[in-house]
Amino acid sequence: MTPSKQLTLTRARRLQGVAAVEFALVLPFLLMMAVPVFDLARIVQGDMILTNLSREGANLASRSSQDPQTIMTALAMTTPPLDMASNGSMYISKIMGNGPGKQNVILEHYRWTQGPQQASKVWNCSNWASDGTGKCTSIPSGGSPINDAMSNQLANGEVIYVVEGLYRANILFAGMSLGFGAQTPQLSGNLYAKTIF
Repeated sequence: MTPSKQLTLTRARRLQGVAAVEFALVLPFLLMMAVPVFDLARIVQGDMILTNLSREGANLASRSSQDPQTIMTALAMTTPPLDMASNGSMYISKIMGNGPGKQNVILEHYRWTQGPQQASKVWNCSNWASDGTGKCTSIPSGGSPINDAMSNQLANGEVIYVVEGLYRANILFAGMSLGFGAQTPQLSGNLYAKTIF
């Protein structure tokens, strides 16, 4: 082998070694940027699924005579990769207006009986039926006054349905220490969607 070829091979090996060292130094920074993006993508996907669940649920609740539990169970089957049975809750509420300037009332309030029980943001029920219907039994026969997004906007006797979807996403890499003082961002895994129909 000629000296020039040997010198070229030595330089090539040296450059390969430098590239390996540079990659080893840059890899933690690449991971530090890529790992939170993975969690963020999962949260955005979960939020979109939950929004679609509440939209379809409100549509079904307002147009169908099906039992609310049947509607919510059918909706839960459309949510993979979300595991609604382990981490999700749903509520269907029927609200009636009392006319301009008057407070709306809640007539019916149902919760999905198969998921963990996270609190509704529309109305807090103090007593639930034990017969598997998921119906709130503490609503007076004429309804209970409620402050909601449609307050003072409904005509007297106008009825709306509100469907809520709640989900606790497992954040895999939130607040993870990467060493040398760096930490991944803290993302919230509590997702919420509400549709009024």
